[in-house]
Amino acid sequence: MPEPNDAADPAAVPADALAALCCGWAERQGLLLAVKDAGDGRYRYVNDAMARLLGRPPGAIVGRTDAELVEPALATAWRAAEQTTLAQHRPQSSEHRFERAGQRHDYLVLRVAAPGAEGGPELICSLWADQAPLRQRDGQLRAALEQLEQQQRANEALRLELADQGMRDAATGLYTRSRFDDHLRRELDLSAREHREFAMVLIEIDPYGDRLQALGAAGQARILEAMGRLLRGNTRAMDAACRLDARRFGVLLSGVGLATAHARMEGLRRQCAAQIVVHDGEELGFSVSMGVASYPHTAGSPEELLAACEGALAEAQRRGGNHLRLAGIRFEPK
Repeated sequence: MPEPNDAADPAAVPADALAALCCGWAERQGLLLAVKDAGDGRYRYVNDAMARLLGRPPGAIVGRTDAELVEPALATAWRAAEQTTLAQHRPQSSEHRFERAGQRHDYLVLRVAAPGAEGGPELICSLWADQAPLRQRDGQLRAALEQLEQQQRANEALRLELADQGMRDAATGLYTRSRFDDHLRRELDLSAREHREFAMVLIEIDPYGDRLQALGAAGQARILEAMGRLLRGNTRAMDAACRLDARRFGVLLSGVGLATAHARMEGLRRQCAAQIVVHDGEELGFSVSMGVASYPHTAGSPEELLAACEGALAEAQRRGGNHLRLAGIRFEPK
């Protein structure tokens, strides 16, 4: 009577039962199964799936070697893998990627050496798993994930665009007063941390003449559109150009001192005076007045900066418009 622990010994399991189990599992999982003589490499058994890979019926494969059935390079690679299995005395896995009859193949192969029946020659048993479906699924998954990431990036870009549009004035395309205030706080923070200056500019379209007044809102809208284009064209991405109210605009020039701000805004003032706006076949013109101040040279606080800018703008308007005035530079007592 067998000892209780004999059931755990693989040798106690009938070889026919193991063979039937292995063949059934291979068939169910779509695996390729082959058994060879370890000595001469001749096939002793192949299942139908392996026979299809080799391109012959099972009966035409048994008794032959790989050298008789496949290309020399493949036969050499497969035989080398078998020799490694025999030398290591334990199951070995390897990948075989090759092309046959114009078709790409990708297999993960598990090989194991086994004693022959009743003292017969040693055998090499191999199970071949086709990796193409798995790699195809991996590729599809990667493509799906990439598509999802692209969609997420597109959604984020749309969200930012919509948020940006919500902060822009419809008539000019410029930012609104809230963005101006946010940018001013940012520039004040940068100035405090990095000890750099920036300039503030207040711009107001000079009073419309009788001709433009007669055209009403439609004609005045063309002037606002032109003003928006000119401001966008004369400011950088780091600057902020905003519409503050009906005819007034504000510009914050990041990292710019009073002299540079004067040169740039004087150029903008001249462009406005020379701009021709066409509405219903009529040529319209406009001019602007500007006040320019800088922080911290002309003001020591946000309130003082705005007041200095307002004062400079008022002085430009008192001179009849189409002028730019600079705020005075403050001098700290020693």
